[in-house]
Amino acid sequence: MILTDVKVPFVDLSWQHQPIQQLIERAIQQVIERGDFILGKALTEFETAFARACGVKYAVGVSSGTDAIALGLQACGIGKGDEVLIPANTFIATVIGVIQAGATPILVDCQPDTALIDLEAAANAITPKTRAILPVHLYGQMVSPQQLLDFANIYNLIIFEDAAQAHLAQREGYIAGSVGLAAGFSFYPSKNLGCFGSGGIVTTDDEGVAQKVRSLRNYGAPLKYFHTEIGTNSRLDTIQAAILKVKLPFLSEWNQARNQAAEQYYHNLKPLQSQGITLLENRAGSGHVYHLYVIRLSQPLASQREKIQQYLHAEGIQTGIHYPVPCHLQPAYRYLGYQPGDFPMAESLCEQILSLPMYPGLENDRIELVSEKLLQFITKY
Repeated sequence: MILTDVKVPFVDLSWQHQPIQQLIERAIQQVIERGDFILGKALTEFETAFARACGVKYAVGVSSGTDAIALGLQACGIGKGDEVLIPANTFIATVIGVIQAGATPILVDCQPDTALIDLEAAANAITPKTRAILPVHLYGQMVSPQQLLDFANIYNLIIFEDAAQAHLAQREGYIAGSVGLAAGFSFYPSKNLGCFGSGGIVTTDDEGVAQKVRSLRNYGAPLKYFHTEIGTNSRLDTIQAAILKVKLPFLSEWNQARNQAAEQYYHNLKPLQSQGITLLENRAGSGHVYHLYVIRLSQPLASQREKIQQYLHAEGIQTGIHYPVPCHLQPAYRYLGYQPGDFPMAESLCEQILSLPMYPGLENDRIELVSEKLLQFITKY
């Protein structure tokens, strides 16, 4: 079906960028004038500002969110022979980061009402080799910090947060990236805080972890041409850091706008729960930063998900699915030994979820249109 007019894009970054375009251009120009394109002044300044925003002492920029997990875990002492608990319901980068660190990902199921990691399932998966738990603050909502801390204390595990979708998310008095020993963030352009390319960062209160990540990201060299460990080339470019530094002061405002859009969705879609639309629970209140707005479709709507997407697409509304195939069923990771049925909730979610347009600046009339067209489909089919 041909779409000629996008009325509600899935993501629209122009609302963020247009008002600060001159600030961004000036920041880029300053980097050009200084010529410090690698490990430059703007990177150091952004790392300091981001650490402060997350309520931690240190932040170390790297080239992607995946590397933030991989290098961050290595810096925390996780590697070959270690097992790391992660949710089956996450983007594959979480799995890749653990594997690149040299450890073994141990997948566990998720909760049906929030789609976050099921800590009871995680407890049942612990073995003598388990060294860490890697909770994913999925869709912008943090896993309960207090439950995580209690869990880690009981089982003597390191907490490493995957906060790629949760920039400045809050819950129970904690900010994402400040709960565990360390955390990894992504600055992919569509993230709540995104750069103009690829980027990531590791946050921590531990000076040793921060120093280790700085070394690992730069060929394993704490000093130039002095390589104390096997590292890699994974530095956050100075120009990208300069852009992020400009955008960071606006992030709280943008997150608030996302939260307001989510409230409007909730108001509109709550009455449709008896007709097959289930809303994921928000247990963090205004601390949920809604990187994505994801709904669940119960039968018979779930079996018509593709038709729903096509119907909305024809009406000028873009949607997504995050994610259509759970990690344990991805062909490249069959060697981990998991089978269909191992994580029934994650598998069910993959068949039921639908991501609606979400971004700061999403106007109420566009949310009304999305809601109206969903209702029309339900009524028509």
